[in-house]
Amino acid sequence: MPFVKKKFYIDTPVQAFIYIIKTLGCSQGQAQRFIHLGKLCVNKEVVTDTAKRISGDIELEVFEPIDLDIKPIFQTKDFLIFDKPSDILVHPKTRKTPESMLDCVRFYGGNEANSTHRIDKETSGILLASKHKISEIYLKSAFEKRAIRKCYLAWVEGKINSPFSINMPIKKRDNYDTNKHKVEISTLGKSSHTDFIPIIYDENLDATLVECYPKTGRMHQIRIHLFHVKHPILGDPLYGRTFEISNKYLDGELNIEERMIYTGASRLMLHAQAIEFEYDEVKYKIKSLVDFKELKSLITPKRDRKLVDSY
Repeated sequence: MPFVKKKFYIDTPVQAFIYIIKTLGCSQGQAQRFIHLGKLCVNKEVVTDTAKRISGDIELEVFEPIDLDIKPIFQTKDFLIFDKPSDILVHPKTRKTPESMLDCVRFYGGNEANSTHRIDKETSGILLASKHKISEIYLKSAFEKRAIRKCYLAWVEGKINSPFSINMPIKKRDNYDTNKHKVEISTLGKSSHTDFIPIIYDENLDATLVECYPKTGRMHQIRIHLFHVKHPILGDPLYGRTFEISNKYLDGELNIEERMIYTGASRLMLHAQAIEFEYDEVKYKIKSLVDFKELKSLITPKRDRKLVDSY
């Protein structure tokens, strides 16, 4: 469990933020944020006043990363790059989340290290993390300015013959009564653009491996754009599936055999293949070490699938 509670005792009263600085070895700003987040308890009461003088029984809730044996594939003094496995969160959802990529980022990058973007839990591949606040601010700003270019690979349903682009606005949904899609194509949404290039087609699987180049960074952008053109990603439990299957997946009740039959694969077949950016006047292009093309072994042959047309 990365979040642990540490107990101390203070005889002489001291200002809360000073105590946190000395105990955790952090900056004043970090200490104040720690306190504002309610992670300091004094005599069993949460203290949020950073200047309050405290003494007695002290309890601190701190994040202690665990070694998940997921090492960075590349790093400098300012950032790290990981090949994220499928089925692991980038950030813990709650303080009870057992493990996430934040463990790896902090274990190898230090207490100030942080991921600079998000990848869906089941999406594998390249994850870029900063080692300190200066690089975090720079890299997150570069993402916002679209100065960082990413390439994804996806195994999708059906045959795609030619490159194409989707420039359709995406809007987050607020009602899940009819389907479990997190987002939808809508004129009320934000502009979203993805370019697609087919690489190979497997007739036995009736599946095409596609390169995906998102020009914007909307939630589930690649997934919804491919669903929109009736080539949903194999293994996707939300887009292109029935309400019942999606609901069963979200409730944690969809077993692996059902998933193989009704979604076409044992996991979401989407992979962050490469990232390209400039940092401190040096250009970087880092590719995943995973041979995603060969992961087609996770796809159910067409004859054994029971995919339902839910377009």
